Amino acid sequence: MAAPANAEQTQLQDMESDEAKVEEREMDSDEEEDEDGMRVENSDEEEEDSSEDEKENEAEIQRLEEQLSINAFDYNCHVDLIKLLKQEGELVRLRKARQKMSELFPLTEEIWLDWLKDEIRLTEEESNREQVYELFERAIKDYICPEIWLEYAQYSIGGMGSPGGIDKVRSIFERAVTAVGLHMTKGQSVWEAYREFENAILSTLQPPPGKVPRNEEQELIKTQLERIHTLFRRQLAIPLMDMEATYAEYEEWSEHGVPEAVAHQYKKALQQMEKCKPLEEALLVAEPPKLAEYQAYIDFELKVGDPARIQITFERALAENCLVPDMWSKCTKYLDRQLKVKDLVLSTHERAVRNCPWTMSLWKSYLLALERHGADHHTVSDVFEKALNAGFIQATDYVEIWQVYLDYLRRRVDFSKESSKELEELREAFSRCLDYMKQDVEERFGESGDPSCVVMQIWARIEALHCKNMQKARELWDNIMTKGNSKYANMWLEYYNLERSYGDSVHCRKALHRAVQCTTDYPEHVCDVLLTFERVEGSLEDWDTAVQKTESRMNRINEQRAKAAEKEANQARQEEERVEQRRKVKAEKKVLKKDQRGAGEKRKAEQEDQDEWNKDSGPKRRRGNVDGTTDEYMETETGLFGRNAPRTKPSAGLKKAPPGHGDAAEKQNDDKSELRDDCCSVFISNLAFTLQEPEATLKALFESCGSIAQVRPIFGHRGVFRGYCYVQFESPASVTEALKLDRRELEGRPMFVSPCVDKNKNPDFKIFKYNTSLEKHKIFISGLPLSCTKEQLEEICKQQGTVKDVRLVTYRSGRPKGLAYVEFADETQASQAVLKMDGVEIEGHKISVAISNPPRRSVNEKPGSSRPVTDMMPRQNYGSRGKGRTQLSLLPRSLHRQAAGVGKVENGTAAEKMEGTANTTGEPRTLSNSDFAKMLLNK
Repeated sequence: MAAPANAEQTQLQDMESDEAKVEEREMDSDEEEDEDGMRVENSDEEEEDSSEDEKENEAEIQRLEEQLSINAFDYNCHVDLIKLLKQEGELVRLRKARQKMSELFPLTEEIWLDWLKDEIRLTEEESNREQVYELFERAIKDYICPEIWLEYAQYSIGGMGSPGGIDKVRSIFERAVTAVGLHMTKGQSVWEAYREFENAILSTLQPPPGKVPRNEEQELIKTQLERIHTLFRRQLAIPLMDMEATYAEYEEWSEHGVPEAVAHQYKKALQQMEKCKPLEEALLVAEPPKLAEYQAYIDFELKVGDPARIQITFERALAENCLVPDMWSKCTKYLDRQLKVKDLVLSTHERAVRNCPWTMSLWKSYLLALERHGADHHTVSDVFEKALNAGFIQATDYVEIWQVYLDYLRRRVDFSKESSKELEELREAFSRCLDYMKQDVEERFGESGDPSCVVMQIWARIEALHCKNMQKARELWDNIMTKGNSKYANMWLEYYNLERSYGDSVHCRKALHRAVQCTTDYPEHVCDVLLTFERVEGSLEDWDTAVQKTESRMNRINEQRAKAAEKEANQARQEEERVEQRRKVKAEKKVLKKDQRGAGEKRKAEQEDQDEWNKDSGPKRRRGNVDGTTDEYMETETGLFGRNAPRTKPSAGLKKAPPGHGDAAEKQNDDKSELRDDCCSVFISNLAFTLQEPEATLKALFESCGSIAQVRPIFGHRGVFRGYCYVQFESPASVTEALKLDRRELEGRPMFVSPCVDKNKNPDFKIFKYNTSLEKHKIFISGLPLSCTKEQLEEICKQQGTVKDVRLVTYRSGRPKGLAYVEFADETQASQAVLKMDGVEIEGHKISVAISNPPRRSVNEKPGSSRPVTDMMPRQNYGSRGKGRTQLSLLPRSLHRQAAGVGKVENGTAAEKMEGTANTTGEPRTLSNSDFAKMLLNK
């Protein structure tokens, strides 16, 4: 029976297992159905998300296109649009977007490579390869990029099967090694690709093993081997990174080894590469834009003097700094002055203005280069029109670019002919220029950019000199004077000189008479010119008229100047009074704060004394009697007089300084006062804190002035030199010699030498040795280059008259400020210098020249001087805190009561008793018990 039972049990188990499997299958099928449903739902969600993203991207694309339709020069907008179109796969619209951007801006290497790769995939047919070639030609013109050249060469290899394909590939490789083969780090890849191409051709020429090549085949193989040898020799003569590997490869490839001449060239290039290696390493570790590192590299190559290497270094710098106008300017200037290759120069100028269209100087150089290399008139005019639409940032930029174009047009005119097409075009250009300044430039900047009417002056000179048309020149000068220039003497003298050169004496006299009436800046000079003119050419009647007009004009001018000086003096006096008032208020606040701190400390000291009194005497107190005796009594809870007991302010004279305090300082001062002699001393300041051994240095410097008694450098509490010291001589005569060393340079800083004067004893002593008022014989020059020296400036100013002194203004550190004062022999020479030197350029800096009239120096209160009379005026009482937002007092109440008590004494006896507390010297004396008793009895 056991066996059947076991069989049934086994059968039951099998059935259960089968049921379980069926259930599992059903559950799996259900799960699969659920997963399929979830996949369908997820796919639906993904489709919805993708459709939403597409809608958002399309909306963004439309927004960017609308923005570019408004402002086509938005560079970032172009870049964003290209990224979105590439993401969406809109190839047709993407091509148009890239095309529009390339017409306005040079594209970066990344944008070009993406564009080229997309076009290569789209144009697989042979008939469309020319379109890609044209695109490559456009790409290599924007920047000199080895990657683009390498891509160009590799793409051309794909078309080598067409007729002339191999020659075209070789031509592209030759252009590539010429353009970027000198690139120190990336040029090697181009050379290697060129050699691999030639080796591939060589492998096709080799006959199969065992077959002897024919004579023609041998000639082809020999020619191909020579090509590869030549490539190795050319590459090894150029300093490139990792050129050792190329040399080893050549040794292995060549059957006869490396020729001696090639090895010599290789060693020479290797030495040059070692010199450039630190510069290349500096570029590798530097952070963009690497301007300083590239500038150092360019300076190095300029010293070596290899034009090809200088050019490739400039191109590398420009590829990473394409928006730096100074780098473009340096590159174009080098090409203009050194290489002078037309195609290279003009293409670089074109790339410069495309990268930095807002820089006027680049457009100016481009126009001059076009004229220099004989470009046709249509090309020059087109470039000028593009410059006007470039969007300069200053009004003066438009004036300068117009002047360049007008100069070009003037050089085209043949003035030997009475009228010509070029002359009419020049006059039309001048008229258009004036209208452009008045309308476009003034509307944009609020000024014409040409306040002195330089363009009109040039036009007038051309009409007078070349066209002999003085009537037109006078009309132009009338317009110049009506634009606010009639008050300037130099403008009238320019007109006078024009009439003097090309006009007649009648109009000269009229111009000078008008100048006398209108000039306000230098009327004396204009009057002198008129009188000189009448001395030479005028009659007695003309002379009398000139004298009368000049005298009446100068009288009016002097009256106006006197009123202006009086007004200026009043304003200066009011300003001084305001400064003095502010100083007084500040001093009063400072004293009040000090009194408040002292009162707090005094109250604390009184409290401590009171605590000590209570500790020593307990509840007992002493009371002074009238007869001078004292009685003891027991103090109650509220004291002898209750809570309102009177309190007496202790006398300030009772507080004594600790014994011995200040003795050492007084002794030290006494010792120094015995050694010091101000009459024989000078004060040296503005010395460098880092001056080593100042005592020995200054002693050696001033020994030539006389015998030195002592040198006293001043050190801080930590022993650090403070930058000033005293030098005492044996004789007062040495002080005069020492003062001549004032502003002598010492370790790069001007050393200030002044007399050693006690300002408390001599409050009126004047340290500033230069005049602070109008000096008509001295001129003030600003805008000088910081490299300008005193000798250079003196040489420039000598052309205007006798120069007595030149002073360059510097900071305390010795660094020049670009300012100077030049003193002439008389006022006439100074005025002439102002007229002729104002606006002149020195080393690229436009200077401004005017008669010296320094601003008034502020007058501070001198030490030791008495208080002004205004201090005696009654002052409004603002309370214990002064004039503030709140009158809340922080003074202790006890001090308030004492002050009130003293201030409100009305009883004559009490007042007399209080006054009696001071001795005849004005110092308070100690009150006796009887004084206290009398005060209490009176109370």
